Amino acid sequence: MTVGHAYTPGLRVTESALVRRERRLPLRGEVLAAVGDAVDARTVVARARLPGNVQTVNLASLLAVDPAKVPDTLVRPVGTPVRKGQPLATARSLFGLVRHTVNAPADGTIESVSHITGQLILREPPLPVEVCAYVQGVVTAVLPGEGVVVEARGALVQGIFGVGGEAWGELAVAVEGPGDELTPYRLGPQHSGKVVVGGCHVSFDALARARALGVAAVVVGGFDDGDLRQLLGRDLGVAVTGSEEIGITLVLTEGFGRIRMAERTWRLLAEQQGRLASVSGATQIRAGVVRPEIIVPRAGELAATHEEAVAGLEVGSLLRVIREPWFGRIGRVVELPSELRRLDSEALVRVLVIRFVEGDTVAVVPRANVEIIAP
Repeated sequence: MTVGHAYTPGLRVTESALVRRERRLPLRGEVLAAVGDAVDARTVVARARLPGNVQTVNLASLLAVDPAKVPDTLVRPVGTPVRKGQPLATARSLFGLVRHTVNAPADGTIESVSHITGQLILREPPLPVEVCAYVQGVVTAVLPGEGVVVEARGALVQGIFGVGGEAWGELAVAVEGPGDELTPYRLGPQHSGKVVVGGCHVSFDALARARALGVAAVVVGGFDDGDLRQLLGRDLGVAVTGSEEIGITLVLTEGFGRIRMAERTWRLLAEQQGRLASVSGATQIRAGVVRPEIIVPRAGELAATHEEAVAGLEVGSLLRVIREPWFGRIGRVVELPSELRRLDSEALVRVLVIRFVEGDTVAVVPRANVEIIAP
């Protein structure tokens, strides 16, 4: 990366945007929200349980018995839950003079035991996986067994690059203007749990202090690529981010280097100070572009109906499809059906009919799969 380069056109910075976000589980599970539910950023909308890790215990070796006799050594039958340290099996050797006991290496359930290998399989407890709403808004579609679509209206700022996962907090401006650097001394305990807005630059030392204070996210104009390497502990490599466990989320609005935050971006963020914001550092710059973002929903509009929420979408609107199989294609809305349609995935969602500019073909597309192109 070259120090000082910036991204110019294409990023959305608006005080009024309709935001739709799909919230999906990594595997099928239970959906906890229904269409029309008002949700907070931290509201759990879907839950699943990942199978626990497997522990293999070689009872034949540890008890010094023939594998065929291992099932008879069990203290508890197959299917029984056990706690770490509790006995699994016991046997005697040296004419019954020495007693051997094997204890559970972890909490779990006895899943099976083999009379051929003499091994016991202990399955650790399942790992809960929860998906939250991420933005304060309204559930407009349910994806059965997978998740939901959440819609919100409010301010939206897209960045050029980010790292770290999703974060939430009250917006707090920590500098005087868009050309000021976010230095360590500008940060204090009052910024704990907040989304801190800086100016032109933040150093690694300032970011480390923010992390130590418990700041949820930092939004600034620029950051040095050398400091990024220090923050991650490695070279970035493939340009897909968002899963880093670095204790803080960082969003750059302009690029790498010391770059003054765009006046429009600065002004919009400053106007939202004190309001709750949702932030994601996820970035993907290849096919299927994902941009880091700051979303500040309007709390007073949470109860809006879907029809009200799509007021900016009308017949004739110019759109870009952002999901396969028509990813990247541009067209205009020719119809906005009011009824829900069932997709191949069995999800009931609202759709629109779009006529593509190239080829003059028509397709039915879920409304969550398009973005409006500003005139």
